[in-house]
Amino acid sequence: MQPSRKIIHCDCDCFYASIEVRDNPHLLGKPIAVGGSPNHRGVVATCNYEAREFGIHSAMASATARKRCPDLIIIRPDMEKYHEASAQIHEVFRRYTKLIEPLSLDEAYLDVSDSKHFEGSATRIAEAIRAEVKENVNITISAGIAPNKFLAKIASDWNKPDGVFVVTPDRVDAFVEALPVKKLHGVGNVTASKMKRLGINTCGDLRKLDETQLTKYFGSFGKRLNNLSRGIDNRPVKTDRIRKSVSIENTYSSDLPNLKRCLEELPYLEIQLAKRLNKLKGRYKIRKQFIKIKFHDFVQTTVEMVSSQTVTDNYSELCSKGFSRGNKPVRLLGLGVKVFPLNEEQFVGNTSNVTETISRSSAHSIENRDELTDQNQATISKKNIDNGDADQLKLILD
Repeated sequence: MQPSRKIIHCDCDCFYASIEVRDNPHLLGKPIAVGGSPNHRGVVATCNYEAREFGIHSAMASATARKRCPDLIIIRPDMEKYHEASAQIHEVFRRYTKLIEPLSLDEAYLDVSDSKHFEGSATRIAEAIRAEVKENVNITISAGIAPNKFLAKIASDWNKPDGVFVVTPDRVDAFVEALPVKKLHGVGNVTASKMKRLGINTCGDLRKLDETQLTKYFGSFGKRLNNLSRGIDNRPVKTDRIRKSVSIENTYSSDLPNLKRCLEELPYLEIQLAKRLNKLKGRYKIRKQFIKIKFHDFVQTTVEMVSSQTVTDNYSELCSKGFSRGNKPVRLLGLGVKVFPLNEEQFVGNTSNVTETISRSSAHSIENRDELTDQNQATISKKNIDNGDADQLKLILD
């Protein structure tokens, strides 16, 4: 039998908003959001708890948020400042373990199974981290401690904000049995509704079905559900992630009315993409080019082609093909490449580079065309990261 692991999931409380309140005490107690302008299709990246009382949440249109709370203070993101705070936080993490898996600027898994600090007590290590972050960065951080990533992630949200929750090995079975299925990563509204129709409300209900039955109802996700309902998650804490693609996209304040205008935007996007690709030189090889188009009615299409380099004419051809599928005004236009690593061994143990990649990619996505857009929010919304679907990570880790 394998020894039980000690995993900590650290998650800052309302990170961007907390940094803004820290730097401007006059904002304390007031509803604030960090995001784009309500006049230019901006969205909320994050908001504090005062704003959440009005039903405001990340990925909500800023205009909608302002309607719900007329006194809402919307602050433009300052990624340089958030990057600096993130670096300080990760410096604290590294004092206790080298096994760190960054998920976003303010969130990470830590494997402290072999840590010698505090006689190996994960709970005391988590409390020490929280205290150091509060003292050095002046914001609060919540932590979940459990034998695996799945449970640690859930635990960190249990006593938010500024809290700790521990799921010890002897409590796993009872804790998971009573856990609502909506808490499981990958169970969205559609899946949850289907489960409800089947009389499945908790993990205890899921356990009544064997893996064959779960696969029948939920496809390949059935095996994962079978494991999660029993608190099983053997995924290791990875010190780095491998990119699958690199892309740039923009949501326009005014729709692009025709193909001609779309083609005129491509050079700008290519310049931004080239900057990102330059940072990966010598580490990745291009295998495909692709174009992404979202029309004004939110219908979306993606067109790709095999290619070992970025060719301007290819993007023009892909754009024309994609536009012909809708032939209507375009709300969002993006382009990118799919890549694979030249040498996977180079990623092992390279935590600092991952942190930089996450933060800088987030900065690019937020600052793209001076607006935080709905698609950019998909990039930085950290709550979508840990569901096992790499495509959800968008520009950060894709």
